[in-house]
Amino acid sequence: MDKGRGTLDKGIFVHEEVAAALIDCKPVVALESTVISHGLPRPHNLETARGMEAAIRAGGAVPATIAVLGGKLVVGVSAGELAFLAESKDVAKVSRADLASVVASGRAGATTVATTAWIAARAGIRVFATGGIGGVHRGVEETLDISADLTELARTPVAVVCAGAKAILDLPRTLEMLETLGVPVVGYGTNELPAFYSRESGLTLQCRVDSAGEAARLMATQWELGMTAGIVFANPAPVGSALAWRELEELIGEALVSAAAEKISGKRVTPYLLEALSKGSGGRTLGANVALLLNNARVAAEIAVAYGKVAAG
Repeated sequence: MDKGRGTLDKGIFVHEEVAAALIDCKPVVALESTVISHGLPRPHNLETARGMEAAIRAGGAVPATIAVLGGKLVVGVSAGELAFLAESKDVAKVSRADLASVVASGRAGATTVATTAWIAARAGIRVFATGGIGGVHRGVEETLDISADLTELARTPVAVVCAGAKAILDLPRTLEMLETLGVPVVGYGTNELPAFYSRESGLTLQCRVDSAGEAARLMATQWELGMTAGIVFANPAPVGSALAWRELEELIGEALVSAAAEKISGKRVTPYLLEALSKGSGGRTLGANVALLLNNARVAAEIAVAYGKVAAG
């Protein structure tokens, strides 16, 4: 782990640039590290991670990529640490349930949406950009597979800018569970829940904002009311890269049949399906993933800047 950090809280090390921004109440945007270590293939993972940080800086905010390194929670990894996360094959995927064991072992870990949100909130960061959140998996009646992202967002006051939930999930049930947990799902320039690679899903959202300023005012109101839940800002993938929903559903259906035939189960299912979608679409899902990640980083920076102004009064 690099030097040159200040300890903000027990077990959390914050990059000096991020620490200075937080002390001065300047806008900061958190970024997860699972997308670097487990979400994108090389060399796209490192290129995209650098591109997201650059987009946040261009938008007037400070990027803070979060990971577990050397037995510490690191908020704002260095350039060298970013490259390590992208290139190493021995980086654990760390959700809330895994966090203590990975920290205790001293092993490097890439944080999921749930863990990143929790660490960001502890550090005082209110805005977080990612690709898509986890949710209720298809076939949940048999597997009970529900992402920890949902329960974490119900108790952690951060705004997550994403392209909806991952398309391979049961989107109607995911949306219903978020509503049950009291997590607002707000369309950013849309009335429909985006389905990650697709701008469509057929699911109508009850709330919409059309600017960073509107998003910032909603955030301030949510937390001034004493609500402890986060907010999901569902930002559709850019038009030029998105896939049509019907085509995407056909690809997912084919991938699910293939996974069942090959007896893929448990934690192997998601990476298998994502790889199958990439192959089935001729690589277009990968292109959409990169485009939406960069777009979400840009929008998150705008929201962070606007929220800083609203919070300052």
